[in-house]
Amino acid sequence: MAEFVKAQIKNGKVVVFLKPPCPYCVLAKDVLSKYKFKAGHLELIDISTRSDMDSIQDYLQQITGARTVPRVFIGEECVGGGSDVEGLHHSGKLEGMLQAIGCLQ
Repeated sequence: MAEFVKAQIKNGKVVVFLKPPCPYCVLAKDVLSKYKFKAGHLELIDISTRSDMDSIQDYLQQITGARTVPRVFIGEECVGGGSDVEGLHHSGKLEGMLQAIGCLQ
């Protein structure tokens, strides 16, 4: 489990652990869709179909302090969930964070 999560989170990449029907997951995807990512630098991981979904969420709680989805990682740093990403976008900080890890076109 930890290996799966760690293997996804890499510097230079944005990773979102999500469940499709979740409104905050939709919000995070909508905000991130406003940016032009280089191919392969934005990864949306649907954990709802995985048999180890609960274990993944337990591990995310250990490393981020929250079990809820989405969990959005910019590089190796978790920036929170949907509302957090929206707040970073509106404050203008999100673009700088994305540029800092080199994931934008």
